[in-house]
Amino acid sequence: MATPFPPFDGSAPRQQEFSAPPEMGIDTTKRYTGTMAVSIGGESIGELVIALDALKAPKTVNSFVFLALHKYFDGIIFHRIINGFVCQGGDPTGTGRGGPGYRFEDELPKAGQYQLGSLAMANAGPNTNGSQFFLISGPSGVQLPPLYSLFGQTVKGLELIEQMQSVATGPGDRPKQDVVIESVTITVAD
Repeated sequence: MATPFPPFDGSAPRQQEFSAPPEMGIDTTKRYTGTMAVSIGGESIGELVIALDALKAPKTVNSFVFLALHKYFDGIIFHRIINGFVCQGGDPTGTGRGGPGYRFEDELPKAGQYQLGSLAMANAGPNTNGSQFFLISGPSGVQLPPLYSLFGQTVKGLELIEQMQSVATGPGDRPKQDVVIESVTITVAD
């Protein structure tokens, strides 16, 4: 059975573990935007504004919006950053192995559709999407094969992605200073 979808008014309590994927709670005829507030080393660097593509990736956008409405991403780090490639986050454990407790199917783009600032799902193989995602930050990311559900595009804040990918990293491409998703807020327009 699907997990009930929370209200859009921000009243849902914070939750990071679910027993099943969410029911369909978005309307694919509407436009959804995710605003992601980001900090590096405890200092705010601003907000990324990401247009979510509910038409091409309805299940993926539905899950991302569902998780954001549950404040799932608040305080989670980008645990893997590779300059010129991607900034990966969305794992509440910060290890690269965590998720929301459910998985859902791929909604794959055609080849050549990734671009700088694209938002796509990280996965562990076909149809293993959960909560981990990445922002494409450089040419190596743009050239990825179409094996990752593409569900959004940064429309404001590309310079913040540049700042994020420029942090010093250690073993496992983990940033030496925490790059944190402070919050993700969702707005809906007709």
